[in-house]
Amino acid sequence: MNGRLKVIKLGGCLLEDASRRAEVLRGIAASWKRGERIILVHGGGKHIDAQLAKLGIPKRTHGGLRVTDDVTLPVVVAVLAGTVNKMLVSELIALGIRAAGISGSDGQTLTAEHHPPIGGVNLGHVGRVTKSDPTLLRAILGAAILPVVSSVAAAPNGSLLNVNADAAASSIAVAAGASSLVFLTDVAGLLDESGAVVSSVDASGALALLQTTVVSGGMRPKLEAALEAMNAGVMNVSIGQGTQITRAANQGARTTERPHAAA
Repeated sequence: MNGRLKVIKLGGCLLEDASRRAEVLRGIAASWKRGERIILVHGGGKHIDAQLAKLGIPKRTHGGLRVTDDVTLPVVVAVLAGTVNKMLVSELIALGIRAAGISGSDGQTLTAEHHPPIGGVNLGHVGRVTKSDPTLLRAILGAAILPVVSSVAAAPNGSLLNVNADAAASSIAVAAGASSLVFLTDVAGLLDESGAVVSSVDASGALALLQTTVVSGGMRPKLEAALEAMNAGVMNVSIGQGTQITRAANQGARTTERPHAAA
């Protein structure tokens, strides 16, 4: 394998749609087989919603975050570190890739602090990533195995926390010294005020966008995570649809040098 490392974050509807997920994973598998080192990070919000509904547990969100109380936490952990993680591992194995699934709490890959209340609302077991230790990931990569990491982190006291997968991917990319970070989404990419896709933006431009209402919903944490990664030295950051990004990655083109991010 070559020395360049790419961190790919997979989430949203791409995890739900089996055919689209398969296309993305085929692209990842092709890149891996050509010698590219990859760490795959994932969320799984839709799968959590479905499991909560099956169990009759109400879904609660506040400030764009899932309120993760004592009843919800075991479901979040089971779905992220279990169902979704092992689904991706098994599908990569079916593509001929040796893959191993871990949670961010394993080996202190992700450490987080409890998220402070928002508007007086206690979010429960929700965390903000504070650091990442790449030791376990490097060991897995060193064995020519592709790591698949779920967005569950550990607090310093050992308790488990539900963390944003975009922030998790950014922190892992920085700690592992990745040359590129890719956020695969189910939308075309970052949009400007006219609704057109932004082809590239530098760090100051990304910060300016975050200070407006143009960037909203799930794109906001992605752009925030992208900005953090760029500022910490990750050279290439991309946000876009899985089919576009994986196809471009296979062709060896698409992203631009820091401080720019292809969107």
